[in-house]
Amino acid sequence: MPRTSDLSSSLGKVVHTIGSQTVQVLLGTVTGVLIARVLQPEGRGTYSVIATTTLTAIILGHASIDKSQIYLWTNRARHRALTANGLMLGLTLGTITTLVALVLMSVGAMPTTSPLLGVAMIAVPFGVVATNLKGIAWLESRTDIVNRATIAAALTQCLPLLVLSAVGGITVTTVIVFWTISTVTPFVLLIRALRPHPRLVDVPLACRQLALGGRYHVGLVAFYLLMTVDTLLLNALDSAAGVGIYTVAVTVLSLAGIPAEATTRVVLPGQAGSDARHAEEITLRTLRLNLILSSVFLGILAAVSPMLIPMVYGQSFAGSVPPLLALAPGTVALSLIRPVEQYLVRLGRPVAMTLIAVGTLALNVLVNVALIPRWGPLGAALASTATYTLMACVEVSWFARSACIPLRGLLPRLDDVRPVLTLLASCRVIARRRRRPGQRVG
Repeated sequence: MPRTSDLSSSLGKVVHTIGSQTVQVLLGTVTGVLIARVLQPEGRGTYSVIATTTLTAIILGHASIDKSQIYLWTNRARHRALTANGLMLGLTLGTITTLVALVLMSVGAMPTTSPLLGVAMIAVPFGVVATNLKGIAWLESRTDIVNRATIAAALTQCLPLLVLSAVGGITVTTVIVFWTISTVTPFVLLIRALRPHPRLVDVPLACRQLALGGRYHVGLVAFYLLMTVDTLLLNALDSAAGVGIYTVAVTVLSLAGIPAEATTRVVLPGQAGSDARHAEEITLRTLRLNLILSSVFLGILAAVSPMLIPMVYGQSFAGSVPPLLALAPGTVALSLIRPVEQYLVRLGRPVAMTLIAVGTLALNVLVNVALIPRWGPLGAALASTATYTLMACVEVSWFARSACIPLRGLLPRLDDVRPVLTLLASCRVIARRRRRPGQRVG
């Protein structure tokens, strides 16, 4: 019988990660509603373009150092040096990326020339370091650190905007300023918790990390762009208002992806640190579980979205419903891609992973260019679902061949439903305890 202790023994971590991500998304939803109702689709679209551009710079700048951390983590003697290198490499690469972005902005080679993009770019070095250190925290199974950083970042953006909404002070400028501060917040908390020591920086190891990360980086950037290029193409081929409509659909869908994402994060140490056979078993169980979780939650969300979106965001965002329904199957596919890629890194085939990501991105751009002028946000959603599903099929098939698992073995079984029921029961117990005043939770 396959060993399944990793999922069951980590149930508490999954539950608490789901809780923190739910809080983050709910706070983000409150923030998004405030922005949407005050700035309307065009203002929200402008904010989304600036935030997406800055996040893209963070992804470009971190050089896939987190992938090298996974690859090198099996040697315990390297752990402290990898943590110190995460700080050093993050600050160095992030600063270089910021300077390059500002030069490109000065010559008009960025998606927007708004000075607010320069403000947001301040967060890039700190965001790169936070990405590296979050990777270390996940590998150490220190989910509490990441959970606290996640909630703190959401609060840093949401609470000031709530105050400003009461006095009529929400503008694109204030939104970007507090978004920038919230992006820096995890850096501060992760530094305090992990305490990377500059004396432990290992330069030869850092060079090896850059070489390893560089082999995966083109693929990682391509995958990130696969998930975000539709926003930039909508801005260029449709309108900022279309971006606002589309990003509301994406934000609402992110609620349904929380359980699968939490499971994916919690099983990472088992995938990276155990023997190959055990890693295969963990990955297989996670794929089945994520397919169940994402299908159930997305089905429920899709059913209520025609009433939910106009009620929460306002009637001007009713147009977000068709893109949401079209993008829902693609979101299920994404829940399979993340855990399987964590396993595929172990195979040491970066060129193959890169070719899959780059090929899918190229197809995504072509389909977006064909569909957006005709159908706007709905066209972007259809293009994303088609390409996400294609990528999931290719990578899951690769995993099945590598692990010698027949494709029918990937389908959920009755045993895979039990962890879902246990997970839901655990969430209800925690919720009841939190509602009881004065009760201590052990």
